[in-house]
Amino acid sequence: MKIVGLTGGIGSGKSTVGAMFQALGVPVYNSDVQAKILMAESKELQEDIRGLLGAESYENGVLNRTFIANKVFKDKELLQALNRIVHPAVRQHFLQWAKKQNAAYVIQEAAIIFENNSVDFYDKIILVTAPKEDRVNRVVKRDQVEAKKVEDRMKNQWPDQKKEEVSDFVIHNTDLEQTLKEVQRVHKILLKM
Repeated sequence: MKIVGLTGGIGSGKSTVGAMFQALGVPVYNSDVQAKILMAESKELQEDIRGLLGAESYENGVLNRTFIANKVFKDKELLQALNRIVHPAVRQHFLQWAKKQNAAYVIQEAAIIFENNSVDFYDKIILVTAPKEDRVNRVVKRDQVEAKKVEDRMKNQWPDQKKEEVSDFVIHNTDLEQTLKEVQRVHKILLKM
């Protein structure tokens, strides 16, 4: 079974594209969603995160995402330290999940495949792109945050042009009908691998 990475900057539409692959019968693992679940449920992760960011990381045993985001997206070293705690747990969880799948290939949706130096983990990589203005607007609307905070997060990710050079497939997500056609085209190629 092949492992395909699905990546793209914040607001590019990775989850939308992931849902399109799922509709074609492809098992899709959303790393962001699973990371939040693991951070909420794993006592070991909770201890490590509190140790790194302080007791305010959890309020009444619940992950304080706003507090964490405000801390780490302004401090690259702190973000990297948090990633070193969370990403190995997500990787392990993904591998256990992948073993249970019965498909020609599975997709792991992950925002920072390149930034995290995990390219070699994947057989192929699909990059989802969209114009910066569209991405900012989508995240402002989705997360109810100000544009400045979205741009702060973008600064921690490689620019699309740099990612395009090292991706196997690029899906430009501006028109959903066209995006679906691209997903179907890539799906056919991946099935033949």
